[in-house]
Amino acid sequence: MTESIHPNPPHRVVDPASLAKPVGYAHAVVAAPGRTVYLAGQVGWDKNGKFPATGGLVAQVDKALENLLVALKECGGAPEHVVSMRIYVTATQAQAWHTDAKAIGERWRARMGRWYPAMTLVEVRRLYEPEALVEIEATAVVPERP
Repeated sequence: MTESIHPNPPHRVVDPASLAKPVGYAHAVVAAPGRTVYLAGQVGWDKNGKFPATGGLVAQVDKALENLLVALKECGGAPEHVVSMRIYVTATQAQAWHTDAKAIGERWRARMGRWYPAMTLVEVRRLYEPEALVEIEATAVVPERP
């Protein structure tokens, strides 16, 4: 097993040596005791419902992560409290996720640091908002304050 590179994470990452080495995600996360926060799917738009005019998938991933973390912060949480995440990309963007992986990784680290929760990437035909290329939902466990 390997531990997270994030400094002093409250949760423990478990990546069994018998599984393929994860890149950009954890196989499992053992959550510390705390308050569970369920974060609704966030798309890459601003508070006025406007999507970025440029930047495509990378820009929408960045904004969706920002939106998710704003909701989490309002609940008293931080990026390292996210224990599970589901990322939905439209079928037209599934290949773009691979093509833009480096740029997406840069935006991830800018928002989440080097904390990688247990994650699943799901290709869907479309999302509810027609302009949305990605939607991100998550579960976080915010440790109780002493």
